[in-house]
Amino acid sequence: MQQARTRWADIYDRFLASDPGMTRMRSALSTVCAVGLTLGILAALDAPVPILVTGALTAMVSTAAVTEPRPHDQALTLALGVPVTLAVMATGSALAPYRVAADVVFVLLIFAAIYIRRLGPRATTLGVFAFQLFFVTQFVETRVEQLPQLGLAVLVAFASTALVRFAVLRSPPRRTLARLQRAFGLRLVVVLDALVEVAECGPQAPRAERAADALRRSTARLHTAALMIQNQLAVGTPDARTATAIQRRVAEAETAAERLAILVLRVLRPGAAIDTLTPHLTKARPSGSAIEARDRAALPVLIAELRALRVTIGPGPLHPPGVDPAEVRHQLLGYRSDEQLPDASPAMQDVFRTTGDFAHALFSLHLAVDGETPAVQDNPQAARSRQELKAEESGPAKDSIPKQQSPRIRPTTRTALQVAIGSTLAVVGGELVSPQRWYWAVFTCWVVFISTASTGEILVRGYRRLIGTVAGVVAGLALAALMGNTPWLAFTLAGLSVFGMYYTITVSYTLMSFFVTTMIGMLYTLLHTLTPGVLVVRIEETALGIACGLTAALLVLPVHTRERTDQLLRDALERLRAVLSQSLAQLGGESGGDLLDPARALDSALDSLRLSVQPLITPISPLRSRRRTALCVLGLLETAAFHTRSLAATAERVPSGLHIGADPRLVNEASRIDRNLATLISQVAVQVEGDTTLVRGPGIPTQLGVSEGGARPEDVNATRRVLRHLQRVDESIQSLARTLHLPVHDDS
Repeated sequence: MQQARTRWADIYDRFLASDPGMTRMRSALSTVCAVGLTLGILAALDAPVPILVTGALTAMVSTAAVTEPRPHDQALTLALGVPVTLAVMATGSALAPYRVAADVVFVLLIFAAIYIRRLGPRATTLGVFAFQLFFVTQFVETRVEQLPQLGLAVLVAFASTALVRFAVLRSPPRRTLARLQRAFGLRLVVVLDALVEVAECGPQAPRAERAADALRRSTARLHTAALMIQNQLAVGTPDARTATAIQRRVAEAETAAERLAILVLRVLRPGAAIDTLTPHLTKARPSGSAIEARDRAALPVLIAELRALRVTIGPGPLHPPGVDPAEVRHQLLGYRSDEQLPDASPAMQDVFRTTGDFAHALFSLHLAVDGETPAVQDNPQAARSRQELKAEESGPAKDSIPKQQSPRIRPTTRTALQVAIGSTLAVVGGELVSPQRWYWAVFTCWVVFISTASTGEILVRGYRRLIGTVAGVVAGLALAALMGNTPWLAFTLAGLSVFGMYYTITVSYTLMSFFVTTMIGMLYTLLHTLTPGVLVVRIEETALGIACGLTAALLVLPVHTRERTDQLLRDALERLRAVLSQSLAQLGGESGGDLLDPARALDSALDSLRLSVQPLITPISPLRSRRRTALCVLGLLETAAFHTRSLAATAERVPSGLHIGADPRLVNEASRIDRNLATLISQVAVQVEGDTTLVRGPGIPTQLGVSEGGARPEDVNATRRVLRHLQRVDESIQSLARTLHLPVHDDS
């Protein structure tokens, strides 16, 4: 029984880790509950089916569209949404007999809904209300004489949404942040589990490669959880100081986990050039070199320490019985100062030191989240960790994110014009395909532009939506045939489809489109208008809407995929340069400011770049050479970013008297790297002609003299780590230049 409970707890923990903060689950449940409550009230009032459908769709839109973090802002947006929705409902119903006028108003409404996004989240939400609810009037074919019932349905839907959001499933920002922090801890557990599996497999393929792939996936998901915490800190913490402390410790724990994973893979695969976990570069397979005998002997000790490190996070199937987490923490912290390191190679000893860094990061995160705890039982290592944390948090905080040049045309204006013209084409084409279902083409044209910024992204989103729509049509017809004339079953299946739609919206756009189409099939069943021909028209109108959106994106102020990726690549390089220069300034004894915000800005720039290159790296892309280049560029940039973040983390922990960056040799090499980055940025920015050659110097020195701090192990290790990270950054920048066909001159 105990084993079964433990197994269930482990499954539940992994479920929580798969949905950080339960955000997807809460979004889906909130929508389903609001829709269900709306339908229950309207059914009790004996409302006809068209009013039921209108109320359900209004509740779905009003629940999903409000995304502001603060409950007060959410309530205000919902309150403003009621008159907007009533006005749109009245306009759409009044214009129903006048097809041309309704089409013109619909297009103008679409333009306004996109254009006002520049005013902020509330304007964006109100624009969504306006567009979606006008669409509902066309879908249900409402009439003026139904306005009293429609107004009642709108009021019931918004009231149900407010009741579910603020009472039934109320989640204050602090509680949401607490859930995210727990999910982050569980993500760390998953990373450690994957590390244990990698270490137990050893270098033997193919099981070792599968374990390494699982390790890469777990660290990528850890990064996602870290970014979600960052987005919630502003409203989920009592003050800015606490938010900064938690953000710093989360970043430190994430970096330590990634560094530990890389070092473990490097030890298990001697001779393989493993500098990153990115899946975009050629996977590092065993090089054929055998692990040293003393490293093989130390491997069981490492596995035991990884298991013990897991104890400091939480329970689970790998929890050794009778182990005190505080005692484990004290032992692991000792590795940071070379205490009780095993007799192993320098690479294996680096792994043990990094386990100490990981333990220090977890200890730091615990203090930042739970506040100061009694230090009576602290050993010297834990006491020193507390002192380091206080010293770091007392430093200045500056924002040195590079300022971006404003575009000539605002993105909201460009997108509004594109969507308006694409919708006009969709109206005309949709009327020709089906005068009764023309609005599906317009709706598809709208959604393919959401969260896209280039023609390539629109194309990728379009084909994913088409695949999901075709699969949803098949499922809708099959379900309709199975359930027969049973309205309650159709409502139930529609509710399940709504849940699936919002639960998968951030995971798979294809799945989301599948559930949307399945829900539409159930709604047509309730309206007694479902036929195979109707759903075939749905596919045709969807394909037409995609074509119209893509045509508008290509002809109206187009943003080509290469232009977009070049812009984001330049942005990422600029942020990389900012973090690197500040880190080296701090290592040289200067006041470089807080490195946390620039490092996170670099992460955000990389995430944007990953999204923008999706059209190039998608498996259906026929441009194989561009796909290989895009993967290589992304992999090299992620490698440079990881080592730059690690360099920043090291710079913040280096003692103030240890001026590593003041060494003349390191100053010269740092200046050369900065000039190379400047050359690379200018080339990507304007495709300049002339001197675009990067310089390869004599190389980063292998060791530096330790000054003012003595030859303490911590100082020696910090110096070695700084040099190693800087060397990897230099190599990545030079490889990136070659990939972009820029010459690299040897000036050694």
